Amino acid sequence: MEVSYPFPPVEDYARVVGRFVGFGGKTLEQSGQYRIPAARTVVWDALNDADVLQACIEGCESVTKLSDHRFDANITAKLGPVKTKFKATIEVSDRNPPESYSLDVSVKGGMQGFGKGRAEVELAEDQDATLLTYRVKGNVGGKLAQMGSRLITTAGRKMADGFFSKFSERWAGTI
Repeated sequence: MEVSYPFPPVEDYARVVGRFVGFGGKTLEQSGQYRIPAARTVVWDALNDADVLQACIEGCESVTKLSDHRFDANITAKLGPVKTKFKATIEVSDRNPPESYSLDVSVKGGMQGFGKGRAEVELAEDQDATLLTYRVKGNVGGKLAQMGSRLITTAGRKMADGFFSKFSERWAGTI
């Protein structure tokens, strides 16, 4: 007799694991759109470049490209009053260069908690620029889940805006 242990869907991951560590999980969703002043192929290449990612992620200490489909990163981020070091693993899937891809992200913050989520990224030509649209759905657990959803969502939005602001500045004045 074969016994299988199915993993919960990403929506339930933090809630289930949070039970084991003593804190409930929270599901979060976020989306956004940014106009990047560069050609779509240039944006695609930059989004897959570890050095560019490290330079644009606030508090990023390192990004290591392990393969065309996997990155590891070490990031220090402030979520409300809490400053935490995170280790992230990013798996790239559903690649359709230079139009779209998906990211499966797993983040561990030691005693502060963890996160797991999926981002879908689309790149569209917009005259002489690129329109980047993203959608994220994820969960946080551990002590992070004790923070209000609004605080976590605000921190996530601030990180995304900071990233794309720095990312866009790379091409300022080039069009």
